[in-house]
Amino acid sequence: MEQNSELPKAYDHTQVETKIYEAWQKTGYFNPDKLPERHVEPYVITMPPPNANAPMHLGHALFVTIEDIIIRYQRMQGKKALWQPGTDHAGFETQVVFEKKLDKEGRSRFKMQREEFYKECWDFVQSNKHITENGLKRLGASCDWDRNIFTLDPEIIKVVYQTFAQMHKDGLIYRGERLGNWCSKHQTALSDLETKYEERIEPFYYLKYGPFVIGTSRPETKFGDKYVVMHPDDARYAKYKHGEKIDLEWINGPITATIIKDSAVDMEFGTGVMTITPSHDPVDFEIAERLDLEKEQIIDMRGKLLPIAGEFSGMKILEARPKIIEKLAGKGLVDHVDDKYKHNVQMCYKCNTLIEPQIIPQWYVAMTKTLPDGRPALRDMAVNAIKNGEVKIVTEKFEKIFMHWMENLRDWPISRQIWWGIPIPVKYCTDCKEVLVDTEDKIQSCPKCSSQNLVRDPDTFDTWFSSGQWPYATLMANDAKRGTKDMEKYFPTQVMETGWDILFFWVARMVMFSYYKTGKPPFENVYLHGLVRDKDRQKMSKSKGNVIDPLGVIDTYGTDALRFALVFSTAAGNDIPLAEDKIKGMKHFANKLWNIARFIMTNVSESDYTFEAQTDADKAILEALEKTVQNATKNLDSFMLHEAAQEIYQFTWRELADVYLEKSKEQLKDEKLKANTEKILLHQLVWTLKLLHPFMPFITEHIWQILREKSLVKTDWLMVADWPKS
Repeated sequence: MEQNSELPKAYDHTQVETKIYEAWQKTGYFNPDKLPERHVEPYVITMPPPNANAPMHLGHALFVTIEDIIIRYQRMQGKKALWQPGTDHAGFETQVVFEKKLDKEGRSRFKMQREEFYKECWDFVQSNKHITENGLKRLGASCDWDRNIFTLDPEIIKVVYQTFAQMHKDGLIYRGERLGNWCSKHQTALSDLETKYEERIEPFYYLKYGPFVIGTSRPETKFGDKYVVMHPDDARYAKYKHGEKIDLEWINGPITATIIKDSAVDMEFGTGVMTITPSHDPVDFEIAERLDLEKEQIIDMRGKLLPIAGEFSGMKILEARPKIIEKLAGKGLVDHVDDKYKHNVQMCYKCNTLIEPQIIPQWYVAMTKTLPDGRPALRDMAVNAIKNGEVKIVTEKFEKIFMHWMENLRDWPISRQIWWGIPIPVKYCTDCKEVLVDTEDKIQSCPKCSSQNLVRDPDTFDTWFSSGQWPYATLMANDAKRGTKDMEKYFPTQVMETGWDILFFWVARMVMFSYYKTGKPPFENVYLHGLVRDKDRQKMSKSKGNVIDPLGVIDTYGTDALRFALVFSTAAGNDIPLAEDKIKGMKHFANKLWNIARFIMTNVSESDYTFEAQTDADKAILEALEKTVQNATKNLDSFMLHEAAQEIYQFTWRELADVYLEKSKEQLKDEKLKANTEKILLHQLVWTLKLLHPFMPFITEHIWQILREKSLVKTDWLMVADWPKS
């Protein structure tokens, strides 16, 4: 790589970063199979695939920084370092973005053929995919682009289908009807992660239900209520017997209700009595399931009342609510109203539509069912992996959270009513009702009754079902596409780094899938990062005007400054306060390093490292560097990246720049000390560049290349230079 042999007075990142990254790619060293011979032992990180259609944000910058620090450090340690990249089709999230595009064009997916919609969405994502990938490159990601994977690549889909078929055969996947989060706007069930909660103050209505007073914030669900439930130990209602029938006047006339005694009722809430709406409330659904009670749908999939609501049929629930209360009041059935009821309302995180719980036919994974071959349930495999230390989660706090979630685990719904994603590979025979798993779309007639009346399941997989297989699926896909032996050489992987908020939704499922599919852990360590917040620790949002655009600050201050600011002061799992001033400060640090390098190269002419401590200043700086290497290495090995960054920063700015460089100016004037001082200065610069390289790769590599041109270092590229050994 050609460099100007003289360093200008100021470091200009805009003239360096793109050229450096292109040069790195040409070396081939991002590919572990092309690393120098000393790199033998594999070290693998699987990149959490960013949304292929989403613009770069600070969350991307954070995960790229952390993972690139780890992989560059391990590469310098002589590891055969593979950082497996990929991008995510991001199912529901991408479909929402694409539907907004259609809406602007006056179009709707509900007026399109499924194949037409999928093709247009595919083209839309492919046309934008390079934006995400270019953003990763600008952040300095030293991942192996030769192995780049997309979650909808045919090789990935094949692995996902193989897993589905095997789990279905083992009885771990089944079709069931349970209550799910339903978005009436997007017409799909959503995972809990795809919903959000908003605190609201709304009326809470106390209604007369025969001899009882019941409370509700949703009177629109009460048309079908025919079970009145109370705790069996509630002395207030001891005279009522389980199963007893009572007649009463209700919204649209007289009904007969059944007394139910159940311990799920909170005696301290309201009057201790409630009616249940099993089709639209999770607690009510669980009671009805347990006691085999009837479930009647009151609200349709468009969020409108069904004919059971009588005169209110066809109304949207928020429109109907006050009118229902007005009718109840007219019949003397409103006891009183609390106008200051504070509660959390669940909404679609994309469109803010109120979530309406609905009973939806879905595919489920059984999480607590023992495998046919005698292996533990999926849940127990994951729990055992943490308990026996095969998978270690950085920080004890998150291990406890993980174990708590596992204790309360329910079966996992894996189907979504959207079109953008991996289709469920199932066909149904309409004649004999046989369910046929067809992973290659080759079954044309039912093997049971020979009928050709087959209907394909219209749903797609929950994104987490496919991404839960990501660590081994990527390597298997590489083997299929490139004829490599990646699964054999690079699995299990060493690190999974991701946000703490998806510990359960993604990390736990990757552990389960991996043990089920391969009998091995997917990774040895889990490093969880926090959320990037503003300087006041507030969540960043466009409405607050506190969003920092990572590519914008890179343009202004350089990638190295952003990376160092992100990792400098925050431990694993903690949220990260970030202000532009902090990034600007790290730009000053980059300039300080540049000036250190200029001073040393001005005063050093040969690469001789045979030196000794001839002065107190020499002894102090050599001891300080030795200590910094020891501490930085120890902290990087234990994933204390911020501690390592602070150690190196303090040494570089304080010990080296402020103290020794000043002392050296006098020593360089002394002919007896000059030659030895020059050697110490060069040693300090070379080791400092090595220590800083994982954190600030661009400026350190740029300086290294100038040193190489001056024949002051032998290794061609800093990215594969030896890590300092204390």
